[in-house]
Amino acid sequence: MLKQSVWIVTLLAATSLSAQMLTLKIAIDRTLAHHPDVKTFMLRIQQAEQGYNAAYADYLPQIDLSATYAPTQTFTLPANGVFHAVDKEAWNVGVMLHQKVWDFAKTSSLVEASKIDEDISKLSLEEVRALLAYKVKSLYELLVVQKEAIAVRQKDLESKRAFYAQSKALVKQGLKTHADASRFLSSVYVAENNLAIAKASFEKAKVSLSLYMGTPLQNDLKLQSGTLKKHMASVKTIEREVMANNYRMQMDRRTVDKNKALHRASEAAHFGSVDLVASYTRFDTLNSYNSDYVGVSYNIPLYHGGRLTAQEQQAKIGYQIAQEQRASTALALKEELSGLIIDIRRYDKTIKAKKEQLVSAQKTRQVLEARYKEGLSTYIELLDSTTLVLNAKLGLLEAYYSRSLAIDRIEYLKGKI
Repeated sequence: MLKQSVWIVTLLAATSLSAQMLTLKIAIDRTLAHHPDVKTFMLRIQQAEQGYNAAYADYLPQIDLSATYAPTQTFTLPANGVFHAVDKEAWNVGVMLHQKVWDFAKTSSLVEASKIDEDISKLSLEEVRALLAYKVKSLYELLVVQKEAIAVRQKDLESKRAFYAQSKALVKQGLKTHADASRFLSSVYVAENNLAIAKASFEKAKVSLSLYMGTPLQNDLKLQSGTLKKHMASVKTIEREVMANNYRMQMDRRTVDKNKALHRASEAAHFGSVDLVASYTRFDTLNSYNSDYVGVSYNIPLYHGGRLTAQEQQAKIGYQIAQEQRASTALALKEELSGLIIDIRRYDKTIKAKKEQLVSAQKTRQVLEARYKEGLSTYIELLDSTTLVLNAKLGLLEAYYSRSLAIDRIEYLKGKI
């Protein structure tokens, strides 16, 4: 019985620990499943699909039912060379079929443009998903940094408190003055304030991530600290991957295709259309009879006040604008990518320098701690060495975080989640 109880307690403890662990993948998945932006663009895809269905309907037969009823209608009848008026109720019911035969590819171009609209909506959804994943990565990594910063600040506070306690003991022994103790006490207050700031920053980042995920996060949250220590892939293929896979570039390319199709449709509108027309109508007026016909009609616009020409020019300009927008997006991506690569290389050097600085600062502090106890160094030198260690640790964390953000940004530009 005791063994069983121990096993149950162990299982519950393991479950509790796993419940407190938040991986980056879980954070991204929950955000993509919850965030309203994703749902909005999913609805836009459905909207674009209905737009495609509406455009495609022009290929299909159009059938209209009409009916007219007049309680009193005046008719004229000739009798002996004189027209006589007769009032009588009248009605007619008819059905008409209209089938487009050929419109010089106007309908097919509009259908193609509607299909491209649907593709653009799908790409927009993927762009939003990638952007949200990038934002979640930023918040998650900020949480990791702030949690590490809290640990660093906590150790710094403990160190300052130890220095203060040591200084008070040395004052009692007559080896140090009250100025030493007061200065260390002041440093304790500063460390406590910095720790409070770090904890507040952590809480704010946690609240932001919680809102993205739509899930409350526990106070004793466990994170993947290894997410900060990532490296950039080969620089040689990055630009090619970005230009090929970036969602904004893909949308711009499809927008060019869409405007090209709209321009073709506006050109084809000048030539009219050939249609198959059939109708059947039942009349009941002075006489009752049926009327039906089947035929082919050709309608060509001759003059509409210049509207068709204006629409054609408008579509042509839209096509040119889309081409320039695509070129502008390509330039902006190349500029941003170049800056990110330069920053990552700089962060690599900063990380290396901060590591060396941290080792040197720790050794210096150890020496000064020993010298301070022997009265060979001042409290100012000791506090300065402690500050150097703290700044090196925080600077290293900041460099890791900045490099990680730059790498995440490149992954976003590649269209990756």
